[in-house]
Amino acid sequence: MARAKHGSYLFQRPGSENYYVKLRSPAGRVERSLGTSDRREAEVIAGPMITAHKAALLAARPRIETTWVREYEPGLHTGFEGERIYATATELHYLDAEGHAARIEPNGVLTRRLVGVGHPVPFSADREFRLFDAAQDERPKVPSKNGDDAILDTYLNHRNITEYDRREAETTWTLYKQLTDSKPLKDASRDDGRKLVAHFQELGNKRATIEKKLSWLRAAVELAIDEGKLKFNPFSNVVPRVDDELRRVPLSDADVKACKQNLDKLSEADQLLFRVLATTGMRLSEAYQIDGELKENGVRYVIVGEKTEQSRRRVPLPSALLPFLPKAITGPLFGENTRANHRAASKRFGRFLNECGIDDPSKVLHSLRHRAQDRLRAAGAPQDIREALLGHSKVTVGESYGAGFPVTMLKKWIDKIGF
Repeated sequence: MARAKHGSYLFQRPGSENYYVKLRSPAGRVERSLGTSDRREAEVIAGPMITAHKAALLAARPRIETTWVREYEPGLHTGFEGERIYATATELHYLDAEGHAARIEPNGVLTRRLVGVGHPVPFSADREFRLFDAAQDERPKVPSKNGDDAILDTYLNHRNITEYDRREAETTWTLYKQLTDSKPLKDASRDDGRKLVAHFQELGNKRATIEKKLSWLRAAVELAIDEGKLKFNPFSNVVPRVDDELRRVPLSDADVKACKQNLDKLSEADQLLFRVLATTGMRLSEAYQIDGELKENGVRYVIVGEKTEQSRRRVPLPSALLPFLPKAITGPLFGENTRANHRAASKRFGRFLNECGIDDPSKVLHSLRHRAQDRLRAAGAPQDIREALLGHSKVTVGESYGAGFPVTMLKKWIDKIGF
């Protein structure tokens, strides 16, 4: 009796005249009787099964798939900086004080991912990845390394820039090379730097954000100029001076009263974190830097301030805070000091302020820092005392000497903030 050629889907079992269909897949082998001994009839019956089987195998092959990844689920949210955001499936509406959309940004990004990998069916990479050629051709080419990469690396290593900040700097540098076709820095002009600015503006970034992203490249080139490697900085003075920032205002006494009345809605850890920010005027990230304490003449204090050289300072623990602190701080007070934790805490406190009835977009968690500044100013604290407690805006030659004000003197003034 005739047998089907090797590799055919149809075959006959010994002792049976009926044809069977044989389908192999990663899940195993399936054999099914077609109930006929007529070869042509068997092909007609098996046709839809074979077509569906081939489609399933094709779907299981590794392939590049484009998908939309959302930043926020649809609904009302509080952003990292405390702004109110209404999210749809595809758009983020940043709301002003009247609830109108001040600006609209995409809710996420289009991204490509490789799917269908990990199955045990062996395949030829050359054969399979020919299926990806069209999609791969659409992807932006990653600029190759050149001599200018060492300029950025030298600066980042010199300043010991790591983790998020290093990734941001390297991403901005890669973007510059993409926008300018890897134009050498020695030939670059401010127009090349402005290409970066225009790109970030199209994404809806504000001036302060653009300045921060470009600051890495600007500082790297400045160091190279000091070392005689370059003569001109294409990233200097390229960001237009526009006032597009929402002015933050301090929390009022009524706001603070509402927060205190609702403080039990927060976890114990967040209650303490809120009290620390309210009574010291620290930045949120600085509170996460507390991992121990020191004493000077019997006064307990902590050292915070990693944002800039001038922000590093000694902060006495206020009297209004002491009853809620452990007898001695011997480790991280609020867990791991990471941007992810900062963002999560900021979102929690944004929701908390809304629950307290504080829905003014200019009033956010950072408003506690503005409140501390105003309270110190109202109490008559000199500017140098305020800067010693909250962080200097600049460092002068005179300020760079000595240990600063006695902690006992700073303690007297920080108690004026209260809560």
